[in-house]
Formats: sequence, C-alpha cells, structure tokens
Amino acid sequence: MAVTVVVGGQFGSEGKGKICAHLAVTDNVDYMVRCGGPNSGHTVYAEGQRYQLRQVPAGFVNPNTRLLIAAGALVNPDVFLREIDACGLTPERIGIDGNAGVIEQVDLDYERSMELNGRLGSTATGVGSAVSRRALREPNFRPAKDHPALVPFVTSVRDELASAICQDKSIVVEGTQGFGLSLYHAEEWPYRTARDTTAHSFLGEVGLGVRDYEVIMAIRTYPIRVAGNSGPLPGETTWEDVQRESGYPHPIAEFTTTTKRLRRVASFDWDVVEQAVFANAPTQIALHGVDYINYDNYGVSDWSDLTDCARRFVNELESQTSVPVVLVGTGPTNEHIVDRRDSREHWAPSGLALSAVD
Repeated sequence: MAVTVVVGGQFGSEGKGKICAHLAVTDNVDYMVRCGGPNSGHTVYAEGQRYQLRQVPAGFVNPNTRLLIAAGALVNPDVFLREIDACGLTPERIGIDGNAGVIEQVDLDYERSMELNGRLGSTATGVGSAVSRRALREPNFRPAKDHPALVPFVTSVRDELASAICQDKSIVVEGTQGFGLSLYHAEEWPYRTARDTTAHSFLGEVGLGVRDYEVIMAIRTYPIRVAGNSGPLPGETTWEDVQRESGYPHPIAEFTTTTKRLRRVASFDWDVVEQAVFANAPTQIALHGVDYINYDNYGVSDWSDLTDCARRFVNELESQTSVPVVLVGTGPTNEHIVDRRDSREHWAPSGLALSAVD
C-alpha cells in the first residue's frame, strides 16, 4: 500500500475513523494525515478505551504511525491540545502543517450569532467562519505557524509526504464527513458542510497530486445524519425500527461525536451511494452495520460466519457498484471487522463474487 484515501459515501459518520484505525494497526501504516476540521469526529478504540477525536488522526492507535494535520485543515488549538494530552502525543508523533488554519473565538461567536445550529443543523464549531476568513484573506486570519501554542508541532506535510513516497512508505489520508454533505455535490442547498468531501479534494488539502491511489469509501447499511434541521435523509426511519428488524437484544441509539446529539437514521438508499461512487472512483468499499441487518452478525470476524442475508447484501452492493467490498463492519469497535482484502486481490470488476470466498 502506497497512498490510500478514506472517504465517506453517505451523510457522514460512516465509520471512516474505524477503518483508519484498522489500517493503522493491520497494515502498520507509516503516515496518517487528517483533513477537515473539528466540526466532525471519528471514534476509535485503543486498549479497551474509547476515543472521540475531532483533530487527532485515528492512526494514533499505532505508536509507530506518524500523525499529520493537512495544510487545508482547520485547527482549534484548545481542542487539539486536549486531544493530544488525552492520547499522550508529542511533536515527535504528531505534526501540523504550517499553513493549516486556526479557528479563533471570533469564528465560534460569529457562527452562534448566525444561528447555524438551528437553521442548518450545523455543529457551529467555527469551521465555516474560518474558511470564509481564509478565502477572503482577512488580515486577522492566522495560519498554524503563527500561533504560539501550535508552533512546536509545525511541519511541512507536503515535504514529509514527498519524502515518504520516495522511501516507499505507506500513507493514509483520513477524509471527513460524507459525500452527501459536500459543499459542491450535495443535493439540497443549503444543507451542506463548509467544504468538498470527495477524494480528490482531500488530496488537494494534503498536497498530493492525483495518481493511481487506493480509495476506500465507507458506507453504512443504515445511513445516519445529524439531528435537527440538517437536511433530507431519504428513507428516514427510527432506531426502534432498526432494533426490531435486526433483533438487537437492547435499544440502539447513536450520538454525534462533536455535539452529542442523537443521530437520525434511515434505510439504505442506492442513489447517494451511486453518486458517491461516480465522484470518488473508489477502488474498495468498507461496509459498516451488518449487525443492524441481523444481530447474529455482531462481532463476527470471518466471512463464512456472516448470515446469508448479510452476504447477499454485500454481493448485491458489489454487483451494483462494480467495486469490491473488502471490509465489513460487524459492531462498533476496531476489532469488529471482517477483512477480506487478501481474498479479494484478484476480484474481477464484473461485480461477481469469487467462488473461493462466497
């Protein structure tokens, strides 16, 4: 693996952090680069502890992985410093590109005054305001290299990755949010996030040219979206319905990492996934939530142990998208994954599953 970009194919919270943490450990990834800002979070597990990260890359679970924050990213110094303290990180482990933008108190105040939370379901974490101040080249906008608390972590992400590629090191670009929230490509205005959320845009944030990279697109059997007036969610249902249909023995509910609000949930919808495949050109798909199809899949780690309905869903997804489903999530933790990558090496793009696997 040289460079892999991890993106979301629905409305965010598709399990990108879980995939990045899994890759960091199983593939012993050398570099992991976080894009975006603190308006979205990734949940990962390490040594039995749950981490909800809004700035630190999910690859911190591997102590050998160098962690970076992209030039196109935005950093809230308070959030960043709290997270590196919680994760036990130092400048030797994590670096911030000197051109990454700093979110100031003025950005938080402005977004609250605009009532973005109530109007759009925004997290109101200052990202949109900071993006606009950066685009307008306002004199009071600060890059990370000019913020005293961030200076010890400042590096050139582009230079580090250029050197890494020359040394044939592995790199994972950790995208944020999902295709259905893209500023450019989402269906409904103005229910979008403050940036594009496709693979090519994340490469631009990092400073990598477009080459023959791997793109893993994460999706869910039951897509979710933040609560409130956050925009359409086709096929919206309830967590009670998901519990009843899956046979879960206890109530199910998921909450956002940043605002702690109950997420909305919906049945699987093909339209947004097909659009996301076209826009991201994924080489692999990671599917989460087969335990929501049937609780008997919970915690399964081997393809042959999945229920027939789960395997049929995967096969149909491959057939419809012509993209191999290589990672299948069976529960919330990093260990709850069926990793099919070795057995999918010679997968044909016809969508027909290999007999040796299926």
